[in-house]
Amino acid sequence: MSQPIQFSKLSGSGNDFVCISNLDGRFDPMLNDAAKIDRFARAICRRGLGVGADGLIFASPSEIEGVADVSASFFEPDGSEAELCGNGTACFVKFLIDEGHCENREIRILTPAGVVLGRPLDGGYVRACIPMPTDFKQGLELQVDDQLLDCDFAITGVPHLVAYVDDVEQVDMPYMGPQIRYHAQFQPRGTNANFVQVLAPGKLAVRTWEFGVEGETLACGTGSATAAITAARRFDWPAEYTRGEKPIEVRVRSGDVLRVWVTQAGDQVVDLCLDSRVRPVFRGTLAQEMEQTATAG
Repeated sequence: MSQPIQFSKLSGSGNDFVCISNLDGRFDPMLNDAAKIDRFARAICRRGLGVGADGLIFASPSEIEGVADVSASFFEPDGSEAELCGNGTACFVKFLIDEGHCENREIRILTPAGVVLGRPLDGGYVRACIPMPTDFKQGLELQVDDQLLDCDFAITGVPHLVAYVDDVEQVDMPYMGPQIRYHAQFQPRGTNANFVQVLAPGKLAVRTWEFGVEGETLACGTGSATAAITAARRFDWPAEYTRGEKPIEVRVRSGDVLRVWVTQAGDQVVDLCLDSRVRPVFRGTLAQEMEQTATAG
């Protein structure tokens, strides 16, 4: 690279991301080379030897003029590209505003999953309104060893299985997470695994095993949104939770509470927004040695 690589790291309720500006197009050659971006994402996201993150996001000029203000490319720590990330989008909005790339207003972001909307809120929260969920499957029974799990499923940009449990603290995540993530029923791609405890109507506790990260994360925005939608339907919660009048509160592993706003028309979700607590962590410039490692080949 002819210029030093500058980045920002932000945390969305414990889900952390490295954001890099490509608004001048300097990273286009790398983004268009699968092997190079795979290596770069793996090196940057690797904890202990890199910056460390649950994902990497590039800001590029909008590919469709008038439809979006900016384009976002999401990459997992394993180098794969993701269609969408809820908490990542919230962090991305904060990054764009703090870096002066967008005004402090609602921002239209073009993603592989469609156009998402983001805007800052009071109290450090950022709202991300994401594409409507698809491929609902309710009342799934999933066999894992001698356990029969009661589950729901939906795609909120990326696939999520929701498994209902009595106590999320008792879930053996290092074992159960991969069992669901690689379950034969969801091959060849697999699925994210969310273990959900209903605390009260409109209140959930969620733990998520994320594919791409291949581990438990401290929060997952699209997973929290999926859990909120499926739980509201399954348990027939009061209409205020599905008319966008009151948020469904989701306590994630970091201890933060995410707010999910769901608006339905009949059985169709017509509006879905997530409020995530975004914390800027630091800004930096990759050291020359790290840059060489990440961009070699």
